[in-house]
Amino acid sequence: MKNNLKTVFLGVAIIIVAGACGPSKKLKEAQETTEVLQQQVNTLSKMAATLKNQLNTMTTQMQSIESDFSQYKTECKETQNKLQRTQAALQEENEKMQILEDKVEKALSDFASKGIEVYYKNGNVYVSMEDKLLYKTGSAKLGDDGKKALGNLVSALEGYPDLKIVVLGNTDDVKFKKGSDNWSLSTERANGVVRILRDEYKLNPARLTAAGKGMYNPVADNGTEEGRAKNRRTEIILNPDMDKFWNSIEGK
Repeated sequence: MKNNLKTVFLGVAIIIVAGACGPSKKLKEAQETTEVLQQQVNTLSKMAATLKNQLNTMTTQMQSIESDFSQYKTECKETQNKLQRTQAALQEENEKMQILEDKVEKALSDFASKGIEVYYKNGNVYVSMEDKLLYKTGSAKLGDDGKKALGNLVSALEGYPDLKIVVLGNTDDVKFKKGSDNWSLSTERANGVVRILRDEYKLNPARLTAAGKGMYNPVADNGTEEGRAKNRRTEIILNPDMDKFWNSIEGK
C-alpha cells in the first residue's frame, strides 16, 4: 500500500514538473510579445499625441486665417463702398463746376471781345483776363472795365460760398521799367484784384489767395507781340473747398 502511494505521488510530481516547464516557455514568449506590442502602443500613442498637437496648431492657424480673411472681406467692402461714394461725389462736384463755368461765361459774355476766356479744366473753372481789360501798361491799378468784369464774376458766384478763389498774375518777358521786375508786377496785380474782391465786392478774404508767376507761366510765344499780349494776363481760378469735400466723404 505504501509503495502504491509513493508511486502516485511521484507521478503527480512528474506531471506538475512537466506542466510547469511547458507553460513557462509559452509564458515567456507571450511576455516578450506583450512587451513588443506595448512598445508599439507607446510609440503609436506618442505619434497620436504629436498628430493631435499638430492638428490643434493647424486648427488654430485656420481659425486665424478665417478671421483675417473675414476682416479682409469687411475692409475690402468698406473700401469699395468708400470708392463708390468718392466717385459719385466727384462726379457731382464736376457737374456743379461745369454748371458754374456756363454761368460765369454768360456773366462775362460782354467782355469776350476784350480778352476774357472762361474754361473748365481738372475740376476747376478758369477765368483768364488779358491785361488790356484790367490795367494800363506797367500798372497794377484796375480800370473801370476790369472792375465791372469782376463785379459780373462775383454775381455769378452767388450760391457758391465754399468756392476757393486763387488770383494768379502773369506777365511777358519784357521788363516794363528799369529797376523793377515782372514778378513783382504780376504779384501786385494779383493783390490788386484780391483787394477789389474783398473791399468792393465783400467776398470773404479767407476764400482768396493772390500769387504771381511773372514771365514763368507763358501760354504763347513771347517772340511776337500777339504772344506777349496773351501772356500778360491775370487768371482767376475757382476751385472747390477740397478739405470740406473730403470731410464729407469721410462722414465728418
